[in-house]
Amino acid sequence: MNLFKNNVGKIDRIIRVVVGILLVGNVFFALQHPVGWIGIILIVTGIMGQCPLYSIIGINTKSLSEKVGLN
Repeated sequence: MNLFKNNVGKIDRIIRVVVGILLVGNVFFALQHPVGWIGIILIVTGIMGQCPLYSIIGINTKSLSEKVGLN
């Protein structure tokens, strides 16, 4: 089991970054709740394309063309 294998697809990465930014933004503006800091984890895993939790569970959200290297 390789925890640092790219296993996050393009759509998943975009969703992670957007939701992460919204969560971190809510810490400063609206909710002011520390749970929003989970957004940093989402942003980092979205940018890097690697999710250790996905590796442990055995999930890979990359499309077939991403796995082959066409995208």
